Amino acid sequence: MPTSVPGRSRARGPAAQRRGAGFTLIEVLVTLVVIGVAVSVVVVSAWPGPRQGLRDEAERLALLLSLAREEAQVRGTPVRLSADAGGYRFQVYSGRQWRPLRNDAELRERVWSAPTVWQLRRADGRPDLVFGRDPVDSPFEITLSRAGARVRLAGDGLGRFEVLP
Repeated sequence: MPTSVPGRSRARGPAAQRRGAGFTLIEVLVTLVVIGVAVSVVVVSAWPGPRQGLRDEAERLALLLSLAREEAQVRGTPVRLSADAGGYRFQVYSGRQWRPLRNDAELRERVWSAPTVWQLRRADGRPDLVFGRDPVDSPFEITLSRAGARVRLAGDGLGRFEVLP
């Protein structure tokens, strides 16, 4: 014979079954708050700040400089990088003038994600960055600045381009 425990109801009707089958409103709200906090932490940590966005663009530019250098050697004609606050473009010297590279998916004209100050310093003092047929060139450093962030990109003159820490 079953014994009864004081303070417990032995009701087994539909109302008692419904109470034990789901979550309370408090439990659902606490779960939603925890999920919201976790999502916001992930979004904030993954969202690139001004320095990270600028660094990403500098790394892309380093890869494109390597490609432009190779393109100049393969074509046997100079390739120049020109830039301003709005973006940058690669040009090839043809017919006694600089012309944009047409139909080139990689070396096409690009726009900065935000206005960017671009400064070039070369060891030989020249004001522009031109790659020619020669495998050795003068070392240079490009400084990109935007919204208080600053990133430097260096070329060693031998075809190695890197974003400096």
